Amino acid sequence: MTASQTDKSGTLTRAPVTPPTPVYEGGQLFGAGKEILIRHAGELYRLRITRLNKLILTK
Repeated sequence: MTASQTDKSGTLTRAPVTPPTPVYEGGQLFGAGKEILIRHAGELYRLRITRLNKLILTK
């Protein structure tokens, strides 16, 4: 999909439209737990909720 834009010279151009970034609720990811594991590029990461309800991502 593309969107019409006008460049500095006034020429109409087409620019790619990026899809919206997905949004997930914490409950969708964590359920009743406090941490999840994420595998990315062959590495394992831990995303956890702290006592102060912050998120920490560690390798």
